[in-house]
Formats: sequence, structure tokens, C-alpha cells
Amino acid sequence: MANQSQLGFQDASSPIMEELVEFHDHALMVALAICSLVLYLLTLMLMEKLSSNTVDAQEVELIWTILPAIVLILLALPSLQILYMMDEIDEPDLTLKAIGHQWYWAYEYTDFKDLTFDSYMIPTTELPLGYFRLLEVDHRVVVPMESPIRIIVTANDVLHSWAIPSLGVKTDAIPGRLNQTSFITTRPGIFYGQCSEICGANHSYMPIVVESTPLTHFEHWSSLLSS
Repeated sequence: MANQSQLGFQDASSPIMEELVEFHDHALMVALAICSLVLYLLTLMLMEKLSSNTVDAQEVELIWTILPAIVLILLALPSLQILYMMDEIDEPDLTLKAIGHQWYWAYEYTDFKDLTFDSYMIPTTELPLGYFRLLEVDHRVVVPMESPIRIIVTANDVLHSWAIPSLGVKTDAIPGRLNQTSFITTRPGIFYGQCSEICGANHSYMPIVVESTPLTHFEHWSSLLSS
């Protein structure tokens, strides 16, 4: 959960988000090295007199041609690896369908016979003490911890987007089209997100809440809802 003074990412709660945070740090270190080198060269040019050796030097031209290519490779390889990891869906333990409406989410647990519900934001006037304003819902999405979850996302009216920052998940909900992604929660907890596509007047009132629980608790919860 983000706080007011937070400058970085939320705590990673899935392997994909951990990889994204590591790649972010890696890219920042590369950018810091580039900025330091450019600042050093600018300072050197301002402090030193120009000579023919610095103006016409094939070795220097070769270095500043090859070095950017090496930097791009250092950034591209881990980026492509993460992209393929995000698209990989291998034998999920649970399939969940999220349908975006104006302005609420509907969920279907396709592995169960009759386990569907709508998830509305709790109005501020009805919000219990200690709950988060504009982020809490009346029905949370409950998933088993440390299990591959596949989520199929679509919309019933306009464009929406199903996003949970701490899980590294963001998938567009498009009417007439099924998009899918997957995630694994590495710890129990409650993870908050919101619709990330402007979808109308109440766009900011479509929160998403995912609750990660141990498998035994999830089985108990699903049996109560489906009965």
C-alpha cells in the first residue's frame, strides 16, 4: 500500500514485480553512469583548451559509436526477458475472469460451478473505521497464495484497465475482446489497485482489491460463496 511520502514503488508482492523493480534500479544505474560521464566530459572541455588531438581522433569517435550500442544491449536484454515472463502463462491453478462495467467490476471464478459476484466501491459515508477511502470494495477478489493465477479481462461497455501495482499487473479491458495475464502472490495480504483507463465520470470510483490467503482459507471461502 502506497503512502503519502513514498517516492519509490510499492513493496513487490509477486515475482514479476520483483523483476520490474530490479530492472528499474538497473536502468537508473545506467542512466546515472551516462550522466556522470557526460558531466565529466563537459567539465573537461570547459576547463581544458581544445587541441587537434581532441577534435580529430578516430579512437574517440569509435568509442562514442560503440558505447551507446553496448548500453542499449544492456538495457534491452533484461527488458525482453521480463516481457516474455509477463506473457508466459503455464498451467494456472486458478482462472479468474474480470469484467469491467461503468463503474464496477464483475468477477467469475471459472473453475467453480457458480462463483460470481460484483465488486462495488464502498461509499465514504458507509466506510468502516480503518478502511481506505476510495479503495475499499464490498467484495474482494480472494486468491490462494503462491499459486499461479490466470486472469481474463474484458469489458461490457467502454475501455477499462485492471491494474494492481504491487503485483506488477496491468491489463486493458476492451469490449468484445479477451485479454489475459497471470500473477503469483508471494505473501498473504491485501493488495489495492484501480481502473487505469479513463472510462467516464466515475472512473476514479472503480477500485480493485485482491486478498491473498493460504490455500486452506481460500477453499473455505470458496465453499461458503458457492454454497
